[in-house]
Amino acid sequence: MKRIATLLASAAAVAVFSFAGAAQAEECPRGDLDKRFCDVDGDLIADIPTDASKLIDPDTLIFAYTPVEDPAVYKTAWSDFLTHLEAETGKKVVFFPVQSNAAQIEAMRSGRLHIAGFNTGSNPLAVNCAGFRPFTIMASKDGNFGYEMEILTYPGSGIEKVEDIKGKQLAFTSPTSNSGFKAPSAILKADFDMQAERDFEPVYSGKHDNSILGVANKDYPAASIANSVLSRMIQRDVIKPDQVVSIYKSQTFPTTGFGTAYNLTPELQDKIRNAFFNFEWEGTTLQTEFEKSNEGQFLEMTYQEFWEVIRKIDAANGVSYACE
Repeated sequence: MKRIATLLASAAAVAVFSFAGAAQAEECPRGDLDKRFCDVDGDLIADIPTDASKLIDPDTLIFAYTPVEDPAVYKTAWSDFLTHLEAETGKKVVFFPVQSNAAQIEAMRSGRLHIAGFNTGSNPLAVNCAGFRPFTIMASKDGNFGYEMEILTYPGSGIEKVEDIKGKQLAFTSPTSNSGFKAPSAILKADFDMQAERDFEPVYSGKHDNSILGVANKDYPAASIANSVLSRMIQRDVIKPDQVVSIYKSQTFPTTGFGTAYNLTPELQDKIRNAFFNFEWEGTTLQTEFEKSNEGQFLEMTYQEFWEVIRKIDAANGVSYACE
């Protein structure tokens, strides 16, 4: 941990230098992006700076995966991929176990995080506020991808349909989560005329696994969760399938988006991108973990296309992408 703290402190020093020049925002097209960024090509993500003085090429790269479950599990799961990433970039790569979506976004915004997988709901804020440039998601070997938001309860809870949640608690994960907050909030309001505080008591568990365990252990009468997380927890025998009952399943959403900080050198961003797409999954720790949710490759994508439905959900919820 001392090693990671030292690396992050060094990265922070780089960030102070890097963002000092960005404080004076240049005039350029940027859409919803923070004033530090430009979007001349109109693809809705921050352009790579053309001024070489604003680019960074760190000796050590910090990688973080979205904090949906136990970080220790994912440090092991990503170990073979990070070894491959080191070989492809010629850099030391350190896994940074973030504890919340907000902390992960702030880490990239302040220059302490270089490569990351941001969850579905956090992607727009990471893109617009932190300069995140996503380019890939996980998919099955036949190219299918995504997950659904489900609302769970437990057998004997007295909840058999969504309307039965009225007057009870509904567990969300965090306000930045798509399936853990934003999608269910929009769907409950539009399709069931149900709103938090007025029709049910909202509580926040922090993570999808906390919500799932909370329902399975009867701590929460109901919870909205990502079913990809549920599948992996069942596969690992964290819970039994008969401990929970699904009463609602949404349309399919894109899963975690992976990408880089906008101000890494173009050459380094290309190397990182190539590392994702030429990674051989077979027999790796990544395959062992993610085949539980039927994922086996990195699929190329664009934020502009794949996150359109998420931006619409954010608009329906009045979500702001302003940095706060």
